[in-house]
Amino acid sequence: MKTLKQAKVGDTVNVVKLHGEGAIKRRIMDMGLTKGVEVHVRKAAPFGDPIEVTVRGYELSLRKEDAEMIEIE
Repeated sequence: MKTLKQAKVGDTVNVVKLHGEGAIKRRIMDMGLTKGVEVHVRKAAPFGDPIEVTVRGYELSLRKEDAEMIEIE
């Protein structure tokens, strides 16, 4: 299982599954990260937290903990 946290800058990946429970999972889905959506990793902060991605035409910053809950292919 590969997660969004493991994706490299410049990668374009597809979301396979969201892990997590309750409010956290709902927040990730509300940001537009749902099953089947394409995500492009734009850049990462010097220590890797947060990462900036493009999803559904807008830029989004995600913490490592949130990126780890998003399974990709």
